Amino acid sequence: MKVALFGAGGKVGRVLGPGLEAGGHELVELGDAEAMVDFTVPEAVEANVLAALEQGVPCVVGTTGWNPAEAGSVAAERGLQLFVAPNFAIGAVLMMRLAAEAARFLPDAEIVELHGEGKKDAPSGTARATAELLPGEPAIHSVRLPGLVAHQEVLLGGKGQLLTIRHDAFSREAYVPGVLLALERLRSLPPGLTLGLATLLEA
Repeated sequence: MKVALFGAGGKVGRVLGPGLEAGGHELVELGDAEAMVDFTVPEAVEANVLAALEQGVPCVVGTTGWNPAEAGSVAAERGLQLFVAPNFAIGAVLMMRLAAEAARFLPDAEIVELHGEGKKDAPSGTARATAELLPGEPAIHSVRLPGLVAHQEVLLGGKGQLLTIRHDAFSREAYVPGVLLALERLRSLPPGLTLGLATLLEA
């Protein structure tokens, strides 16, 4: 597939570009693309997505810190797919699923998410998505420090016990399989907005 990669010069993009090519995709400019992938910044992503949709190009987006609802409406009107996931690491999606299951029995939970100092949104999209799967309104603690990539743990407490479910992405290579899966399934998704890698793992 011909893919336009927005954010190719960023930390994720520098890994994702070679990963897409190794997966059999060709990196092209937007005008020649069959799909667009965006890993940029919150203030740029919506304009990038709308530009792609205007050219009839469906989108896969890993940028967090924005509301994709309006772009999803545009995609639906144009009969195009917009797939947005807060995390493309398959292990992170499994962490969220396990936490939701554990919370049925240990409903008192808090979330700690840790990212590098350059991540602009806090709490992270993954932490917010995890919180939506848990009962009540669990507290989220955000850490931004040099040396971190992307880490999250869910702590579930009960009398005399603590269950910790943790995922660590030590390299941005962790996101490549999820993005490849999203591109593989993109055209089979319904027009409009689809949220979360879990929807693809269940398909």
